Amino acid sequence: MPLPLYQLAVPVLARSLDNLKAVLEKAKRHAEEHKIDEGAFVNARLYPDMFPLSRQVQVATDQARGGAARLSGAEPPSYEDTEKTFDELIARVERTVDYMRGLDERAFDGAATREIVRPVRGKPHKFTDVNYLLQFVMPNVFFHVTTAYDILRHNGVKLGKADYLGTLD
Repeated sequence: MPLPLYQLAVPVLARSLDNLKAVLEKAKRHAEEHKIDEGAFVNARLYPDMFPLSRQVQVATDQARGGAARLSGAEPPSYEDTEKTFDELIARVERTVDYMRGLDERAFDGAATREIVRPVRGKPHKFTDVNYLLQFVMPNVFFHVTTAYDILRHNGVKLGKADYLGTLD
């Protein structure tokens, strides 16, 4: 018997965001201990044409929240992209995880009959439920979480693979 779609989506996405929250908290402590203006981290990029840390966190949370909502048949709530501090980024992650965990697990049961249309490279793309989750939402969340981790690591925050993966259950 295959895992229900809720189990494939919400716990996995929430875990990734929980680990991102822990990484952001570690970066905040690093900035405080080394007396570094946290804006140096929040606005940091790996390359000039890439999003800064703040935007990486915003996109990761948008993708996770939007993916979980659409798979449950709901329209995701919109969040303003105004975060400029670690505390604000951490709060955004927490709000997203709370929202996803608050979705009705039974609402995901009808996802197989839903058509999900999302823009891909500026054009509408039709997805099936599992295809949307596994080939669009998860890769996007993991990419932006990884890039946030990489920005912080590149800027001297002592992070390792265990910080990205979190504790194993």
